[in-house]
Amino acid sequence: MSTNQSFWTTLPYAQFKRDPHYYAKHDTVFLVLAGGGIALLHAIGYVPPATRFALSHLLAFPIVLYLTILAHAFTHCASHGAWGRSTAGRVLNRIVGELCGAWVLTKFASWEIVHRRHHRYSDDAQRDPHPAERGYWRYALNTLINVEKQLQQEYFDVHGDTPERRRYERFRSVYSFVSGVVLALFWEQLVGLPLFVELVLPAWVLAGLFVIHFNWVGHNAHTKDGPIQPVDLDHGWFWIGNRMFFGIYFHGSHHRMAIVFNPMNVKARLASRAIDAGAEAVEPA
Repeated sequence: MSTNQSFWTTLPYAQFKRDPHYYAKHDTVFLVLAGGGIALLHAIGYVPPATRFALSHLLAFPIVLYLTILAHAFTHCASHGAWGRSTAGRVLNRIVGELCGAWVLTKFASWEIVHRRHHRYSDDAQRDPHPAERGYWRYALNTLINVEKQLQQEYFDVHGDTPERRRYERFRSVYSFVSGVVLALFWEQLVGLPLFVELVLPAWVLAGLFVIHFNWVGHNAHTKDGPIQPVDLDHGWFWIGNRMFFGIYFHGSHHRMAIVFNPMNVKARLASRAIDAGAEAVEPA
């Protein structure tokens, strides 16, 4: 497999395991592209779609927020390879993951690496990047703090924990932050400061809080005394949210079969498998 084929048909985590410098290289690509994009916009005298603040811009906010939440959801699906298993599907996973990850600022590599760790150590207080706990705002704060910590721990688990590795990860963490800032500046230059402040920045914040909230309720932490574990929710707002965001609150089903794009379909898939398995069991030799 060539390098280009490997990039386009392999998810970031597989490349991260092979190359201890992969994550920094991924950040470098975004740093160069975003920095180059800013320079190009200035060189061609680009004028953004809005140059003045206006209350009328807020009419577009629900659409921007919805699309930003969808970008998180689509990055999530890409991190599980849910856009397809064929060669074309694997390429689509990569394209969707990178584009949507760039829009929500997390970047695809960090989204996938952290999320795989969450599935591997779900609700483990020491190793899950966002183990569920009672109290949404405490959970949200701990998530923001713990994600980078667990991203570094995944690096140590895969590539070894040495003083040199720890120094490298401290540098990489700062470098990743800088690349994220430059990426945000690119979006600001592209849409213009008024739209960035009125629409994009609030959408990033609220979409991030929404994603944290769906993880929180998806692990049943919103209940007073229910067990903290992945659950399916499909009543009230959750019913609406599932139809808006492709089964996002069927979190228990998602943990059972993460490859399915819409986890609302997991029970049907499992039932079909059980029927097929039963038919094979009684089929004469």
